[in-house]
Amino acid sequence: QVQLVESGGGLVQAGGSLRLSCAASGRTVSVFVMGWFRQAPGKEREFVAGIRRSGDITYYADSVKDRFTIYRDNAKNTLYLQMNSLNSEDTAIYYCAANGGSSYRLEHMDYWGKGTQVTVYT
Repeated sequence: QVQLVESGGGLVQAGGSLRLSCAASGRTVSVFVMGWFRQAPGKEREFVAGIRRSGDITYYADSVKDRFTIYRDNAKNTLYLQMNSLNSEDTAIYYCAANGGSSYRLEHMDYWGKGTQVTVYT
């Protein structure tokens, strides 16, 4: 079992930045591919970014490419999401997730955190 706890969300002005963290416990996260997902009010949960076990390869949704950076510190058992140039469309609950396989599809993730709220105001 893996427990994932997100932190770092909050209220930020458009154009600002936030860094989300996801602390894992129970097992070392180095055995999992990991990802960030988000769910805006009235919308489906969607993929934001994913990262391979070693952290050498990353994937991004088109909507966040060049603004968000996913990275991990396996020694600290922590996943991060640096979010820059935030806009109102980034307002959502952000979830981290882990998968023992190789997929980043939402339905394939094995473990989920409870999420952290990000609200971007203009």
